[in-house]
Amino acid sequence: MTLGAHLTPLARDHIQNADVVFTGLSDGIIEMWVARMNRDVRSLQSLYREGKSRMQTYREMVETMLTEVRAGKRVCAAFYGHPGVFAWPTHKAIETARSEGYAAHMEPGVSAADCMYADLGFDPGKYGCQHYEASQFMFNQRRLDTAAYLILWQVGLSGDQSFTRFATGAAYRQVLVDVLSRDYPLDHEVILYRAATLPTFRPKIIRVPLAELPTAEADMHFTLVIPPAQPLQPDHHIRERLSALDRELAAQG
Repeated sequence: MTLGAHLTPLARDHIQNADVVFTGLSDGIIEMWVARMNRDVRSLQSLYREGKSRMQTYREMVETMLTEVRAGKRVCAAFYGHPGVFAWPTHKAIETARSEGYAAHMEPGVSAADCMYADLGFDPGKYGCQHYEASQFMFNQRRLDTAAYLILWQVGLSGDQSFTRFATGAAYRQVLVDVLSRDYPLDHEVILYRAATLPTFRPKIIRVPLAELPTAEADMHFTLVIPPAQPLQPDHHIRERLSALDRELAAQG
């Protein structure tokens, strides 16, 4: 996620020793940095076009990478964050390569979620954590646990059914608020979060009431974090069953 800081030694080795390195990076500075590690670095960003389906772009990415694999080259694809998180082309490229008999491997990386836990200072294991892509969350009926954290990714694209846009507007985020207001009060504080991508940057953290989400800053790189809105509700029946088992074990000992 952050230039230089989050690259593992093994990932660096893959980049340096590849015949061809493809980059799925949206930041030109980071692409230039990767180019210092290998003489043949090719950006996949040129495949994106305004109004063009992202799925078409993703398929073209896969085919571009596999063309070099089929030519007998050792290919490395470097994506920001974890290459398998919200990155359809990486999973599809590996699946296709393996189906054609080529060796393929995904090296894990530091994801935006990892940065989020550190920057916002919460442990997803304390209350639980639910993760959804924002539009997918809107398109489908979900049973929410409001005693846990709710994380909605790519909130700046909320409600995009065309799969061609790079942003939707306040009216679309208002629909998201309407969906969330079924379970959360409108004055509940939510957090817009964007991880730092350069060492000189700071993460962006914007706290607003849920009702003000439509007018808040939120491009496609922002994640919406909704803290718990109620305490955990103990299941006394299950706890008593477990206590009975504990007593039984103690008596046997």
